[in-house]
Amino acid sequence: MNTDLGNYRKSYEKQELLEANISDNPLEVFQKWFHEVDANFDEGETNAMTISTIGLDGFPKSRVVLLKKFTHEGFIFYTNYESEKGKAILNNPNVCLSFFWPKAERQVIIKGVAEKIAPNMSDGYFESRPHGSQLGALVSHQSEVVKNRDVLEANLRQLEEDYKEKAIPRPAYWGGFIVKPVSMEFWQGRPNRLHDRIRFTLNEEFDWVMERLSP
Repeated sequence: MNTDLGNYRKSYEKQELLEANISDNPLEVFQKWFHEVDANFDEGETNAMTISTIGLDGFPKSRVVLLKKFTHEGFIFYTNYESEKGKAILNNPNVCLSFFWPKAERQVIIKGVAEKIAPNMSDGYFESRPHGSQLGALVSHQSEVVKNRDVLEANLRQLEEDYKEKAIPRPAYWGGFIVKPVSMEFWQGRPNRLHDRIRFTLNEEFDWVMERLSP
């Protein structure tokens, strides 16, 4: 197999990213970018992000998850704490999040430290989920080997019967993480590959330091 992709090219010309035009707080920059992309570009799931972790086997692994909330403290998503992803985070909480919005020609890369959110916050979000999604959290022992899909479907039918007229409790192994950023980089595509890259780094005084990076 030999596939040459050397001619795949795109010129980025829609916007610019200048220090004089953005906040000195990267979380405010992210909020502005997110709402701009969500309102003006058809990116599908604007809150889709890639999270990269260091696994128990020592290898990095990346997968797409959905951002469910962002605050002045960081970025919240939900998962099975006993999954491969959950175990990796609990073993090494240093993670990387990335958002790529191709139609807006923008990318955000976030390095941060993940920690579990308070159980009552996980309870509240779990209760807001559709009934089927709640059952899915109970059915799936995420990342474990399963014989075939029929096993999952059979388990789901049994749970549907068990919880036909009952509230579904949040399983203790399912909940949220918040990623508290220590570095945030904003990438805006520009012509001739001279892209704008602005990085914010948290210093020892917990102030954000803004720097421009070469493309």
